[in-house]
Amino acid sequence: MFDVTRKEILWGDRKLVLESGKIGRQADGAVLATYGDTSVLCTVVGEKKAREGIDFFPLTVNYIEKTYAAGKIPGGFFKREGRPSEKEILVSRLIDRPIRPLFPDNFRNDVQVICTVLSHDFENDPDIVSMIGVSAALAISGIPFQGPIAAARVGYIDGRHVLNPQLDEMANSDLNLVVAGTKEGVLMVESEASELAEDVMLEAVMFGHQAFQPVIEAITEMAKACGKAAWTVEGPSEAETKLAATVREKAEANLREAYAITEKQARSERLGEIRKDLVETLAAAEIAETAVSAAIKKAEKAIVRNAILETGKRIDGRDTKTVRPIQAEVGLLSRSHGSALFTRGETQALVVVTLGTGQDEQFVDALEGEYREHFLLHYNFPPFSVGETGRVGFTGRREVGHGKLAWRALHALMPSKEDFPYTIRVVSEITESNGSSSMATVCGTSLALMDAGVPLPRPIAGIAMGLIKEESGVAVLTDILGDEDHLGDMDFKVAGTEKGVTALQMDIKITGITEEIMRTALSQANEGRLHILDEMTKALAQAREGVSTHAPRITVMTIPKDKIREVIGTGGKVIREICETTGAKVDIEDDGTIKVAAVNSEAGDAAIAWIKDIVAEPEIGTIYTGKVVKVVDFGAFVNFLGARDGLVHISELAPRRVAQVTDVVKEGDVVKVKVLAIDDRGKVKLSMKAVNQETGEDLQKAQETAEAG
Repeated sequence: MFDVTRKEILWGDRKLVLESGKIGRQADGAVLATYGDTSVLCTVVGEKKAREGIDFFPLTVNYIEKTYAAGKIPGGFFKREGRPSEKEILVSRLIDRPIRPLFPDNFRNDVQVICTVLSHDFENDPDIVSMIGVSAALAISGIPFQGPIAAARVGYIDGRHVLNPQLDEMANSDLNLVVAGTKEGVLMVESEASELAEDVMLEAVMFGHQAFQPVIEAITEMAKACGKAAWTVEGPSEAETKLAATVREKAEANLREAYAITEKQARSERLGEIRKDLVETLAAAEIAETAVSAAIKKAEKAIVRNAILETGKRIDGRDTKTVRPIQAEVGLLSRSHGSALFTRGETQALVVVTLGTGQDEQFVDALEGEYREHFLLHYNFPPFSVGETGRVGFTGRREVGHGKLAWRALHALMPSKEDFPYTIRVVSEITESNGSSSMATVCGTSLALMDAGVPLPRPIAGIAMGLIKEESGVAVLTDILGDEDHLGDMDFKVAGTEKGVTALQMDIKITGITEEIMRTALSQANEGRLHILDEMTKALAQAREGVSTHAPRITVMTIPKDKIREVIGTGGKVIREICETTGAKVDIEDDGTIKVAAVNSEAGDAAIAWIKDIVAEPEIGTIYTGKVVKVVDFGAFVNFLGARDGLVHISELAPRRVAQVTDVVKEGDVVKVKVLAIDDRGKVKLSMKAVNQETGEDLQKAQETAEAG
């Protein structure tokens, strides 16, 4: 019944299976990709007609994790998958980045990619499986795609590179690198590293590229076996060619003049005037505004790229290796726990750190299992940062991706919860942007964390590199501007310390990048990063001693496990009373670790003393201060140590015969008692007459001393 095409290879000691023709047959391309026991259904559908009135490629990618893939039922009231998680957004971007450059420049048809995780074996991450499945689905769909691509994860364990390490192996890896590309070259890299050398990072990229070549061959064979007829994509029409020539003739001189303006706002205003005049001029010839805009963009791209290659000078007047002027400040906000303002040219990040307790940790319910995250980094890109109006309040995919890149750059050097028992939230507000605000976030975050007293061993900086590659030459650009990012061939971000790389992200828009170009970019990035680190140390060279006076003080103590229940109390009654009475926050872990957090030392000390009283064991012969909680005919019960009560027999109330207990004490009285004995059942015998109720002196011991003398 089904006409199934199946390709199976042994890849990295596990089977990779690509199957088409059985599921999702009405999609243009549908492939069930399986690696180990992790399976992802990857589908692609393209509109047969181009969308009119646009000058961009309308590609959407959605990666969706179904909880049934891990044998789980969604939490919450509705019991179904809801809005995309951070990982789903990040993997969607991971898939989008290497495939987007491989569609024809003038292709304007809507293309939708959907990856649905159907099964997760808790060993193989579905992200690599999804990227391979999408490549195969595009290859057989007939949609004009200049692939196939493949992807691989590379670890670095015990000094050697490892292909597709399993999830449990990643805990021992100094590198988590995902590389994707075609047979000819690398298109995308995303990584987190533990201060590795540039050579080790480059070797990992090339190792991954070589390792996924068998996957590309398998996809190519699959496309030959069941691929649909390729769509016809027309090249530029005669009218478009004529329009491009007209735009160059009428505007090239003005555009060159505008791009000689080094200040962004002035340059943008002049470019806006040129574009507006040209659109109005050509409107008389009934040429659509979108067509004119597209032709202007092509002209601008050629002007900027050729100027850099011919003169070595960039839009803002710099050479290819110079970093823009840097200004760094810390401690801007008086009530924050840590803050920094990092400015590099016309890019600026205001970064604020807040220190919290274990109750503030992020609870993450992932397919792989539940866990808590104590280091959070949120990146915000308001429209005013580029002088525009726009929607506010919605966190876009770009903001999630940029924030995660900065998080990866800092994560390797963040202290453990044992060494620094705080939940750390960082917020980066981009207040100006003209190129690589994510790397400004890395620099600003490093400074803000040190300002907050977070014990980073070394500061961390980041820099963005660009590339212009033409037949006439190649130029690698340090610290790229926004326009150089849009008009260039590469966005290559490197973050790290003076010792090595902690994060690397690379997106290539062409297929002809070589290992030598990447080596040059890494070397040039290293020089730029060290320069930025030097500038940062002028503001703050190392972490401050102690946290801000406005941050909570956290004291860590350990109690026996069998005492946890006593500290918590029935239904949490005791711990609630401690928090409400003292004003401190108390976190208790299953191993008996207790963290007491309070902004002022009095509250923390009171909570700690309370807990110590609860877990302390009474000692025979020791004198305590307690409160009478109950009066009976034969004596009084006194609460003297946490929740511990003891009995003062009527004969031990006073050094005389007592007719009635109430003649000496009543409920609520504060008295001093001495522990006389503890029986096998834990019941405590107390004495008041053995203690001077005013001074607390042990009368029994004083009498024994006097008799001995």
